[in-house]
Amino acid sequence: MTLRQQNARERAADRELLRVIEDSWSEAERRAGPYLACRPGCTACCHGPFPISALDVRRLRRGLDGLVRKDPERAAEVVARARGQVRLFLGENSEDGQEPDSEEICERFGEIPCPALEVAGGRCELYAHRPLTCRTFGPPTRIGPERLPPCDLCFVGASEAEIEAARIEPDPEDREGRILADLPERERDRETLIAFALAPEI
Repeated sequence: MTLRQQNARERAADRELLRVIEDSWSEAERRAGPYLACRPGCTACCHGPFPISALDVRRLRRGLDGLVRKDPERAAEVVARARGQVRLFLGENSEDGQEPDSEEICERFGEIPCPALEVAGGRCELYAHRPLTCRTFGPPTRIGPERLPPCDLCFVGASEAEIEAARIEPDPEDREGRILADLPERERDRETLIAFALAPEI
């Protein structure tokens, strides 16, 4: 299989994964009803770095490439924000440019907005290419054996039974895991942060 064919296969599999995630979100909306507070312009989940997979990185970079072609000025702003965050995350003691511990960064910079977020308008510049975490945050979810709570803004006043009744499993067949397994070995298990994914080498 050629590299072009491999890329086409990966993108087709990713599109199917995103369809499954979208269907699960529709089910979450149905189950949660008024308890789901997620709305356009709400950016509570757009603050604080978090780990993303190699598949998320590939998707984000495709989105950034598309934004460069569509609106170079907006793309440059995203890159500038990402570069600024990379410098912040690396700090004074990381002259070698190696990524520091992601867990430490997530703890220290929990209030920093995502570099893809246009803060004034509350708009994600790469919304169609956002990571899976962004697509599933809000309702209570189950990822493998892990049970994740809902967003603090959702399910206000709901009972534990109502929360559990609304819990969804966004990727029950682990389609993401299968796609990652087909990526080159150097990528498949590597996690990073959105800022590092969107900032060219600096």
